Amino acid sequence: MISFVEVRPGVYRDSVALMEVSRDLAELDGVSTVSVAMATELNLDLLASMGFDRPPEARPNDMVVAISADNDDALARARIMLEQVLRGEHKGRPRGLGGRARAMADELTQPVSRITAGGVDGASLALVSVPGPYAFPEAVDALDAGLPVMIFSDNMPVEQEVWLKAAAAQRGLLVMGPDCGTALVAGVGLGFANVVRPGSVGIVAASGTGAQQLMCLLDAAGVGISHCLGVGGRDLSAAVGGASTLQALDLLDVDPATEIVVVLSKPPDPAVAELVSDRASTLSKPVVIGLPGDTFPDLTAVADAVLGARGQPSHAWPRWTPSNPLPRRSGALRGLYAGGTLRDEALSIASEQLGRISLDDPSALGHVLIDFGDDRFTLGRAHPMIDPTLRVDQLVHDLADPATGVVLVDVVLGHGAHPSPATAIAEAIHEVAATDEILPPVVAALIGTETDPQGLEAQAQLLVDAGARVFLSHAEAVHVALHLLTGESR
Repeated sequence: MISFVEVRPGVYRDSVALMEVSRDLAELDGVSTVSVAMATELNLDLLASMGFDRPPEARPNDMVVAISADNDDALARARIMLEQVLRGEHKGRPRGLGGRARAMADELTQPVSRITAGGVDGASLALVSVPGPYAFPEAVDALDAGLPVMIFSDNMPVEQEVWLKAAAAQRGLLVMGPDCGTALVAGVGLGFANVVRPGSVGIVAASGTGAQQLMCLLDAAGVGISHCLGVGGRDLSAAVGGASTLQALDLLDVDPATEIVVVLSKPPDPAVAELVSDRASTLSKPVVIGLPGDTFPDLTAVADAVLGARGQPSHAWPRWTPSNPLPRRSGALRGLYAGGTLRDEALSIASEQLGRISLDDPSALGHVLIDFGDDRFTLGRAHPMIDPTLRVDQLVHDLADPATGVVLVDVVLGHGAHPSPATAIAEAIHEVAATDEILPPVVAALIGTETDPQGLEAQAQLLVDAGARVFLSHAEAVHVALHLLTGESR
């Protein structure tokens, strides 16, 4: 085994792209470990934990390349591929979000429209996807340049978020984020974005996977999207006060491409939810307030409400059933999620029947729901939609655990996501099945469209071939999982 460590002073790439590069290089034959990252303290500590020497000369604005390989030939292939990727010559799968806040969205392959108080006027949008502690000054630069900004970065202090959104409001600009994983602006997807048909439904979303679920359901029903403005998961908290949500509502109200507006969020602060509802009542367009609660118990009900507002009947959402599904058995519910909103939706649906459910503790006994996209699991590593390793390891453990009664997972497609997320789930099922274990049933919510780069039907078939029951509606998937556990129907 040979190791290679190199510091590249002043060379910058965004953190999401580098995580993807590291993963792709590690998949080469003969390459065991790779880290290509900016030399932040956290990344240098991770480098040391992986067995590499920590380069003393590295500074936060430097790039560090660390590779361990079986032999010189494997190392050489990895270094050649790295240079090709950094020069933009490698023709592999598309990288994730592009560079710093100063790298404007007109560098993407499609033009991105700027959102202003007058609607959409064809200018640019800034993207920030650096580690959380470095995101604030980049976002400030974007606002100072007169640009609305999408902050993909998480782990930003809430005080900085409040300041940025107040500063943006003074400039008539919109801040999407921080921790804004999904947006769709004038047909261009940003972050984790599904390929959906254009249309007249505008979405304001303090929820990434929640927005993806809604857009995919509507796409399946033939309904298109004008814009999806992500505002960050904390926007409807008491501290932030719905600052970006209120501004996004006003923007969509004057947008000529939008006819119906939908508001989505993780569980909001009650006072902020009331503020948002009051603002929505003043809009000139119909608004569906899809906040968690009694009116809309789940995102599928929100999709049905949007169809109703358009005068369309409820839709029969696609599902895929294997010819020999894994049989039911008694035990605990183990929900392994990449999306926090879907995890919360599962909790809301399941807690009434199951009682106490532990959250985000892989070692807990009994019923457990885990959001592997939570900050505690993504600190220093890629989101599970990009790198499924952590979640798949837990899946293998839970499948082999005789105390597990059913496993519930979300499989999220779209740009920015893993090129075949269903493959990792299916391979884990096959791996445990090969040990002659009697597996618990697996129920999957497949969030995607047929025009996504992974292909909806192809991903569904991989899961079905492994014996999983697959549903486009996450709410339907949860209800089926509960039926398998308890025998009760909703």
